[in-house]
Amino acid sequence: MPARLHVSFNVLLPNAVTLLSLCSGMSAVRFATLGKWEHVLFALLAAGVCDTLDGRLARLLKGTSQFGAELDSLADAISFGVAPALVLYLWTLNSAGPLGWIAVLIFACCAALRLARFNVAIADANPPPYAASFFTGVPTPAGAGLAMLPLVLSLGMSENQLGTLAEQRWFIIPWTLLIAGLMVSRVPTYSFKKMKVARDIALFILLGFVLFVAIMITLPWLAMAMLLTTYIASVPVSFLHYRKLERAHNKASA
Repeated sequence: MPARLHVSFNVLLPNAVTLLSLCSGMSAVRFATLGKWEHVLFALLAAGVCDTLDGRLARLLKGTSQFGAELDSLADAISFGVAPALVLYLWTLNSAGPLGWIAVLIFACCAALRLARFNVAIADANPPPYAASFFTGVPTPAGAGLAMLPLVLSLGMSENQLGTLAEQRWFIIPWTLLIAGLMVSRVPTYSFKKMKVARDIALFILLGFVLFVAIMITLPWLAMAMLLTTYIASVPVSFLHYRKLERAHNKASA
């Protein structure tokens, strides 16, 4: 009788968290069909938190595996590609006719292409040292969050002109296409998990984080809008920073 194969709990736990991320993304679609838009955003936020934790858990528990990496990529394609696209369509783009459907199709396809390119880059690329703190293009979870910015503004500012603007199809369709393009672009964007900060400003960053959490608890839509607008504003900054490091590296190598 062949020996029974066993799988370590250290491998199972990160994969379970990845599946939670997938379930959260799919739950966002269900909430969208019910018109519960606040639940939609919190479900996608939960998916993002789970996506952040699964890889760290795998490395902490020494439970990384090829299976886990493939599962994570597939879950991301659903939670941060398909789910946000369907949410946008069910929210307002279904009234835009074929243009609305084309916009969400392009977004979902770009998310899948972004993930495929990321997987290949991990396996084959040998980037220069200065590139370690940058992604190529906007990461898929961040792209999903940015795609939800019109919905966040609509919920948080429904009684003013900005909230009304965010609900307009002529704004949402170009915005969705812009974020889709940024995901598959070659624009360098910050990888904040790999960035280092000076010790003398670390305390201020921690205090800022506490302030953000307080705002998130009391005014969640404002906090989400602040976070997303700060991130999109960081994209041109990261591009200029990357080019500066690239020029310095080329000059030193010459």
